[in-house]
Amino acid sequence: MPDSRDYFTRENEIFRNKDLLQVSHLPDGDRIIGREQELTNLAGAIQPALTGNTPNNVLVYGKTGTGKSLCSKFITNQAISRAADNDITIGVAYVDCLQESTETQAVQSLAHQLNDKDTTGISIPHSGLSTSEYYRRLWQIIDQQFDAALVILDEVDKMESDDILMQLSRAVESGKLSSSTIGTIGISNKIRYKESLDERIKSSLCEREYVFPPYDATQIQEILHSRSDAFHDGVLEDGVVPRVAALAAREHGDARKAIDILRFAGEIAEEQDLEIVSETCVNLAHEREETSRLAELISKSPSHAKLVLEAMALLVKQPDRANDAVQTTEVYDLYKRLCERDDSSHLKLRRVRDILSELEFLSIIEQERKWAGKGKGNYMENRLVDDPDVIIAACEESSR
Repeated sequence: MPDSRDYFTRENEIFRNKDLLQVSHLPDGDRIIGREQELTNLAGAIQPALTGNTPNNVLVYGKTGTGKSLCSKFITNQAISRAADNDITIGVAYVDCLQESTETQAVQSLAHQLNDKDTTGISIPHSGLSTSEYYRRLWQIIDQQFDAALVILDEVDKMESDDILMQLSRAVESGKLSSSTIGTIGISNKIRYKESLDERIKSSLCEREYVFPPYDATQIQEILHSRSDAFHDGVLEDGVVPRVAALAAREHGDARKAIDILRFAGEIAEEQDLEIVSETCVNLAHEREETSRLAELISKSPSHAKLVLEAMALLVKQPDRANDAVQTTEVYDLYKRLCERDDSSHLKLRRVRDILSELEFLSIIEQERKWAGKGKGNYMENRLVDDPDVIIAACEESSR
């Protein structure tokens, strides 16, 4: 009997270390490009923690892919090692508020990350405790194990309530922590997020505020070149990095998107068994990145939200349409027909309005209230942030 085919062997090896192109990868300091001032600012804010004193709370703004999360993770990790030189122990916990959007989920995650059960004897079950009990155990864990704790709340604007910000920012003042201290770094893509906060939270949380500007094309090229050793020598065509950088710079300087496109381009070259990654691969990767990013976001939405999005995309694609703005009543009419197509019952108009508001909160659509004229009241115009074809493909991918 002949040997079985080895499906894991590739004739042309593209990647040397693909992990360098993962969004979750935390690079060394010399690979963080164009963010020296931002790192300096963050270090200054949390500097007191290195001697066991209370760090400043920080609110960081900036568009997606401007290095907010990367710099926050890097500087807090560096703080741990620098504090150890002073015999100070710092604990760091990170919460993605898009994934853990309720107060209970976020507090449970913080307690779980910071806890060493062998040291504290405290258990953190995944469910079954009240929010107040999770808080009580969190304070015990921090007091027992650390001189200071640093909490990163990424996409904090996605939290269902601001209560956790109040609890964290007032933990020392209210006596919840007796022998330790805590600082919070809130990260938001929304420049005006602070305006939505309660005045009491503003005064305690927003001690320092920093805005991360978008990367320009030159900086994105430097970022990509710094990670190009993810590929084998000679694999990248000369025009690949400039092309990826130009695409990302054109779309608001999103370094995260640039890294994803470069990774996808390499994967496409692998799939097609090519010897090099070409600009053609980049163009295909750009389409894949848009679909993948949206599919991931949409996959977390209820099935009816996907149908509402599909209805919007189909309306925008109509050839006789004058513009890309669609009214809520138009969306609702087509949404009901899509429900009939899928043999499912439709929601009421009021609930669809809520879904559209939720989609706007996720930055998938934009909404603007319009005045219909005297005696006619107002109506809502809805616009897709992305191309309708990409939305439809993302809805299909997320439903697989």
